[in-house]
Amino acid sequence: MPSSVHEALNALFRNRPSLAVDLLCDVFDIDLPSDTLVEVAPHGPATLAPATWRQAAHGVIVELQHTVSEEDRQSWARRSAALWLLLRRPVLVLVLAPDAGICDWAAQPVVTSLPGYVLHPLVIGPDQVPPISDPAQAAECLELAVLSVLSHGDDEAVVGTFLDALAKAEESHGARYYEYAYRLASTDVRRVLEETMASTTWPVYSPFAREHYTRGRFAGLSEGKARAVLAVLRARGVTITDDALTAITSCADQEQLDEWAHRAATALTIDELFV
Repeated sequence: MPSSVHEALNALFRNRPSLAVDLLCDVFDIDLPSDTLVEVAPHGPATLAPATWRQAAHGVIVELQHTVSEEDRQSWARRSAALWLLLRRPVLVLVLAPDAGICDWAAQPVVTSLPGYVLHPLVIGPDQVPPISDPAQAAECLELAVLSVLSHGDDEAVVGTFLDALAKAEESHGARYYEYAYRLASTDVRRVLEETMASTTWPVYSPFAREHYTRGRFAGLSEGKARAVLAVLRARGVTITDDALTAITSCADQEQLDEWAHRAATALTIDELFV
């Protein structure tokens, strides 16, 4: 089953089919035909509709890499070979590596156990993705704006520009692209997105922004109250069953959590918490 990261990556390139072709042209000066097949789903080429791949003149596999993993590099080679066998056309592997150190590692040739088969990934890192600080430019190509956030999300100006561009977009459109950026970003960049969204210096005036801001605020409040309930129970020596733990940590009802916090102060067993 595809992960949320692969789903977001797939959607990003599906929304703008020319994105991969444009990146390869701009960064590597590789001119590909418009009917190039871009494959980002994790399942592999066997799931592609025959009508799609039979007409393709070229193939591109897109990967996103946040960590060093030799197994991942070997999987690029396997997927490239599988797509080549299917298309009988040239296949390139395009790797997005938002971290400069990961970029250098990912760009090394991948030597496989198949004699003579060495994969040369084409890697795009922070140096190849410009930081976008103009909301109009970001709005013109939200897909590239997402990549800018992935590569330069430690710059609050870049994140602010991205959010300003989304605020001017159609509500559902803006919400989708925020989700793409959040799912694809590293942990550090996600933190900047959350902090910028919640900051009083950035106006939370669009419907999607209010939704995410409010959701994040109440999620954090619920998490804090749940931790408090569990801390009191543990301090008093009350045994917490797996079912009770799930019920407490998954609860988003603020009043219910407050009630549990009061009961936890006197409960002798976990059953007394839920009476």
